[in-house]
Amino acid sequence: MPTLYTAIAIDAPCRQVWQTLYQKETWLYWNTFLYDCDPRRSFIPGQDVYLSLRRVPGEDVTEFQPRVTLVQPEFCLQWVSKIPGFVSEHSFELQDLGRDRTQYLHRERFSGKLTRLFLPFIRHDEHQGIRRMAMELKGYVEGRN
Repeated sequence: MPTLYTAIAIDAPCRQVWQTLYQKETWLYWNTFLYDCDPRRSFIPGQDVYLSLRRVPGEDVTEFQPRVTLVQPEFCLQWVSKIPGFVSEHSFELQDLGRDRTQYLHRERFSGKLTRLFLPFIRHDEHQGIRRMAMELKGYVEGRN
């Protein structure tokens, strides 16, 4: 299964990183990759949320409606987005590194018959987007300490 990921250490406790990541209505202050299209929809397992993404600054946003599959506070958030023949699974994981430091991992797995068709066109830009989001999360959280 093709996977894109990025990991970064953030100088803040898991609780603080989680709050920033989980409160999607605050993404507009720090996140240029993912956007919240409906703040009324919280991250609740089994519920759809309405999001959009911008892989590259300046490009048009792509709207999507993933279903939240897992919420483990201060540890993990996952969702899955499907179109016929193509599935994208996002996971955001936090690991306590001790001394008020957190390892942040953002992983995206792709599956489905159309993966070979779509992935070559989005792989580089999607990977740049998840790395940009990690850096922005780090900057925002550390700037609030």
